[in-house]
Amino acid sequence: MAVLGLLVLSGCCNSGRRADDPFPFRLARNSENPVPGTAGPTLHLDYSENSQGNPIGAFMYLVPLISPDPVSVHESAGNVQRAQFISLTRRFSSGTFSAECEFAFTGDGSHRNIFDNSEKVRRHERRLRAGEALERVLQYISIEGHGRGLIEVEGVVTGRVATVTEVRLRFNAHGETSPVSIGLADLLYRENQLCITNDIVARVNALTFRKAEDRPRMGVTVSSVKRKEASDSLWQRLKGGVAGTLANFFIKPLPVESTGNDAMLDFGAALTLKEAAFTFPKARNLRSASGTP
Repeated sequence: MAVLGLLVLSGCCNSGRRADDPFPFRLARNSENPVPGTAGPTLHLDYSENSQGNPIGAFMYLVPLISPDPVSVHESAGNVQRAQFISLTRRFSSGTFSAECEFAFTGDGSHRNIFDNSEKVRRHERRLRAGEALERVLQYISIEGHGRGLIEVEGVVTGRVATVTEVRLRFNAHGETSPVSIGLADLLYRENQLCITNDIVARVNALTFRKAEDRPRMGVTVSSVKRKEASDSLWQRLKGGVAGTLANFFIKPLPVESTGNDAMLDFGAALTLKEAAFTFPKARNLRSASGTP
C-alpha cells in the first residue's frame, strides 16, 4: 500500500495538471515571519464569494516595501478601493511548480505611492552639476479605479525542497485595461536649479520579482505611454510603428530592497501553500504624507 501511495503521488507530481492535493514538497522561505512590532499589514487570502477583500493600501504595501527611496501614500477622499482574491490554481511536477492567483481591484477611488527622489539627487549631485540628466526617474505608482489581475508564481524543486524563483503581478487579466500607471521624468540642472522635465505616464501591465544572488531588480512591463499633460484619449500603445520620442520607450529593471524582493517571493510561497494569510515585514522607507516615518 505504501508503494502504491508513492506511485499515485509520483503520478500526480509528474502530470503537470492542476493539483488540489497538499503541496508535496518542503517549500523554502527567504525570511521568518515578522515579529510583533516589526510587521506591516496582513493580507487575508480568502477566495470565497462573500470575502470583503483587503484595503488597497494593504495590497499595495509592496511598493514602499521594495522602494530604496522614501515613499508616501496618498489616497483620494472617501477611497473604498479593495483588492479581492478570486481563485487559486496550482500545478506541480517532480522538478517544477507554479501557482496562479486571480484578484480584482474593486471600489471607487485612487491610490498613489509618491517617491521622494531627494537622496537620489544627492547621490548623483556631481553628475547632475556636470550637465548630465537622470532619465526616466520613477515619480509615482498609481491605481485608478477597478481592474482584474493575476499573481503568477514559478519555482523549482531540488531534492524535495521547493524554491520560488519568480513572482509576476499582472494587472490586465482577461484583456482588461490595467488600472496601474507610473509617472516618470528626467531630472537635470538648468541655471543652477534642479528641474523636472519630459514627464511621461506609462500604463503598467506587469511587475516581476526574481530570486537573485546579488542586488535584486524588479522588471516593469508597460503597454502604453503618454505625455503627462495629454488627455486620456492620447495613450500610445508600445508596438511597431509608434512615431516620435516614444518609439524606443523602455524601462530598465529597477533596483529594489532585498527585504521587499524576498517578501514578494515569500508571498508567492504563501499562495502556493494555500495559506490563509500573509503578513508583510515593515517597510523602512514608508513615510507619512508629511514626510515623517
